Amino acid sequence: MLIAQPLTAETFAPFGRVIAAPEKPGRAFLGSLIENRRDDAALDLSLTHTAASTLPFEARLMERHPVSSQAFLALDVARFLVIVAPTIEDKPDMSRARAFIGSAGQALVYAPATWHHGMVALDRPGRFAIIMWCAEDGRNDEFRTLAQPVMVAD
Repeated sequence: MLIAQPLTAETFAPFGRVIAAPEKPGRAFLGSLIENRRDDAALDLSLTHTAASTLPFEARLMERHPVSSQAFLALDVARFLVIVAPTIEDKPDMSRARAFIGSAGQALVYAPATWHHGMVALDRPGRFAIIMWCAEDGRNDEFRTLAQPVMVAD
């Protein structure tokens, strides 16, 4: 079982970046955080509405984006669950997986090829904006069904 920790820049650093909105009036330019490893890719912005989930949560499927970072911006969410894992033999190493709980006002950028679960809204439905580089070469996403589901609690 994984125990979810608060999402902070320090604890999430091995997997990507945590971003917070500026605390003072002004703008933070963050476009350089979305890494692209293909010349023919285009920047893609999508919006998603996720159903509400609760903890404990059972993770069954992990995904990664081998040639692009992927950013999630919480638009309308109370809390959200982030599950990540390093790679071992081209699969997610769930023995070293980590879980985090993010909150309204936070955003994150998964580093390229970082295994992660799809975004999970906690307590109530949530809306997120997703930014990543996409191309029509079939390398945007990889998915792996876990041999053993992983439970996440707080």
